Amino acid sequence: MYIQRNLEHNIFQYLHAPEILAIVGPRRSGKSTMIQHILKDQESVHTLSFDDREVLNTFEKDPDTFISVHVKGKKILFIDEFQYAKEGGRILKYIYDTEKIKIIISGSSAIDITIRAVKYLVGRVFILELFPFNFEEFLRARNPDYLGVYEEYKKNRLADRENIKDPSDEIHKIFSRFYEEYLIFGGYPEVVLASNPEIKKTILTNIMNTYFLREVRDIVGLIDDYKLQNLMKALALQIGDLIEYQELSRLSEFPYQALKRYLNLLEKTYICRFIRPFFSNRRKEIIKNPKVYFFDTGLRNVIAKDFRKLSNRNDSGAVLENGLAMELIKAHKAFNFWRDKQKNEMDFVINLGDEKMVAIETKKYLNKTETKSMKHFKKTYPKIDVLLSYADKENKIKGENIHPVYLLG
Repeated sequence: MYIQRNLEHNIFQYLHAPEILAIVGPRRSGKSTMIQHILKDQESVHTLSFDDREVLNTFEKDPDTFISVHVKGKKILFIDEFQYAKEGGRILKYIYDTEKIKIIISGSSAIDITIRAVKYLVGRVFILELFPFNFEEFLRARNPDYLGVYEEYKKNRLADRENIKDPSDEIHKIFSRFYEEYLIFGGYPEVVLASNPEIKKTILTNIMNTYFLREVRDIVGLIDDYKLQNLMKALALQIGDLIEYQELSRLSEFPYQALKRYLNLLEKTYICRFIRPFFSNRRKEIIKNPKVYFFDTGLRNVIAKDFRKLSNRNDSGAVLENGLAMELIKAHKAFNFWRDKQKNEMDFVINLGDEKMVAIETKKYLNKTETKSMKHFKKTYPKIDVLLSYADKENKIKGENIHPVYLLG
């Protein structure tokens, strides 16, 4: 069963442009499936994967033979698992400059790992990211009948706050049920389409093991992967918290420089995203330590070994916060967090473009009055509107310029 991806429109825009098209994103997020679906009606397409070591070896050691076998006479060349090519950028430039063919590549790591030596391809490549399902795609897979309601509800939630209306109680219950499933098991396509919770857990475990076996060992060459597992477990248990490097070094057994290197690896392989603080006063506000979020809460939960319902866990607020973070990431929103040295904090400060910004605090339940952190943020940044994202809509918050917003997806 194929589920339409929101990124397809962007790909069709670039499909017949001469530039190389690079689709990058987490392993098992559906890149190959989506590209093959798009290309099935195109003429003279040749598909291959650098999983095939013989093909990869020919590409790296004998590009001319690679061209004669795989490029000549074709209109479109799709290369999957491109991150395994150590000289990918240089050789791809050679093919691009000598052959008239549309090249599409995909890789499960950030672009500077997927295409080694990106400098060779400046001006020759369009880069697009495909993540696991966002909440809209999740609904499309689980029950497309609610897509129309969701589309209408989500219009301009951040940009047009005065006209935002809460969903009805019935729609709230339906969305909440779907959203809780989305937060617990995440958005990996195979997981969303799986028939029961135990199968979902098995698939997530397999994705995690594949990540270690393939990405870490093949690309990075890490032998003591238990240290990386310790690091990921520590990060999974502190989503939404400030990173303390000394503590992470102790828990993972990585020395400081190695720790920074592997934190960078986790970001480049789409496991975690580290969010920097928003500040204007170095003396009063946090300016260095980032917060951590996982690209997929299902992957986070399999690492933490916790698939309980939100009502039965003490980290439900952190999971809700990570859920909103991963939706902002998938929407390519630029965002930070704010925290002062008195520990007042806003979870998200989002740049909407055109010099418009909004701050959001996430809560499971609405408070009846604005929080102390909200008051301090408003006093410090009076021109930035403050929203409160909530999961339970029984109560209403009261406070000047405080806008409660039911932000799912």
